[in-house]
Amino acid sequence: MKKNYNIWWFIVLIDCQEGLDRCQHLPYTRVSTTGIHMGRSMKTPLLTDKRLMLLMPESSYRAEPFLKAARELGLETVVASDRCHVLADYWHVPLALKFHNPEQAVKNIIHYAGTYPVHAIIPVDDKTTVIAAKAASALSLPHNAPEAAEAARNKRRMRELLKASDVPCPDFEVFKTSTEPARISNTIAYPCVLKPLLLSASRGVIRADTPAEFIGAFNRICRILQSLQPPPTDDTDAGYILTETFIAGTEIAVEGVISQGNLRVLAVFDKPDPLDGPFFEETIYVTPSRLSEDVLRDVTNAAQQATRAIGLTEGPVHAELRVNDDGPWIVEVAGRSIGGLCSRTLQFGLGISLEELILRQAFGIGIDQLGRQDQAAGVMMLPVPASGILESVSGIDHAEQITGIEEIVITAKPGEILVPLPEGSSYPGFIFARGETPELVEQALRKAHGALEFRITETLPLAAH
Repeated sequence: MKKNYNIWWFIVLIDCQEGLDRCQHLPYTRVSTTGIHMGRSMKTPLLTDKRLMLLMPESSYRAEPFLKAARELGLETVVASDRCHVLADYWHVPLALKFHNPEQAVKNIIHYAGTYPVHAIIPVDDKTTVIAAKAASALSLPHNAPEAAEAARNKRRMRELLKASDVPCPDFEVFKTSTEPARISNTIAYPCVLKPLLLSASRGVIRADTPAEFIGAFNRICRILQSLQPPPTDDTDAGYILTETFIAGTEIAVEGVISQGNLRVLAVFDKPDPLDGPFFEETIYVTPSRLSEDVLRDVTNAAQQATRAIGLTEGPVHAELRVNDDGPWIVEVAGRSIGGLCSRTLQFGLGISLEELILRQAFGIGIDQLGRQDQAAGVMMLPVPASGILESVSGIDHAEQITGIEEIVITAKPGEILVPLPEGSSYPGFIFARGETPELVEQALRKAHGALEFRITETLPLAAH
């Protein structure tokens, strides 16, 4: 008979699901708790007397792997989610908080911890890192300084700190969206890349090679920001666009963990598809990197310099770099782990996931001996083939039979509207592969992608009134 044990899943409500703007001004709700049964792992739980708080948006892909990792360690888990608090009674949750009000969210987390002591707080995405840092600081738990967490999610502040510490990064300027782009287009060094301060995941990121392209890109980003629902009225970053020098070269990603300010690189991912613009849709990640040992040493040193310049001292880190003849250049540094389902590519000694490794580090369990498994691995974030309504995806069974393919996950649902970059913000699915070499993994991912066929119906424009 299969044994089970209870992990109490306390959903701490923070803010409202994007798009449910009708919920934003409704009163808080306070109701009872609920328990969720989860299967017992074959591993011996190590932390049965500890409580973990996870901060994650309801739409996060990371809920399942983090909860599974917590179960492996025997942790009692508190999930802080952005489920709309209008649904609090339905979901039987004990506490409702407002995510768009970080100071109040921190106060309520502290109040909660006064009754239910929390031993670690882990953010799983960019918008939860500052709340996690402030709450952990108040509770004397391991944490990044709040100002460092803020810098890691603020493109302007991050670059200011990198420049001040002589860490190689693009030259940049920041302009208000109210600026007339024609007035500044002749003052910009080309080629350049324009980025809204507010958005992430390549959304609104556009390359411009001429003043005319700059004007078009600037106006397009302004339209993207104006279309956001609900409007980000409380976020000062919403009114700014960053422009920076385009850095030619190979783009890579670094995954690591930091302890007392020291970075340990867990994996370096190659991105074999050129990311030269005009938009920057990421597709394939493959590890281990095929860069030389000397270059990888320089990459590690650059990432360490960047995290120290920003002030990150604890927890996971994900960095994006460009490498060319002048060495590595920092593009972005985030105080959280890799996004989406991409963490599935990483497995460590004893079959430990990236999420479990992060939790082990947070609770002071040694991870020094847990290296990444030797087999090459990769993921393809499926590009959006066209704008429209997804009808179906065919060819999955055939693609999964390709040597090296581990799994294909289509996250977009039939009837869902697909929007390509730069307006779009999500991928319709993921392909995962493993093999003896990075080359074989890359080949398998491309072959599987070629076997998939998306059926998309064009959306009709709304009639003008």
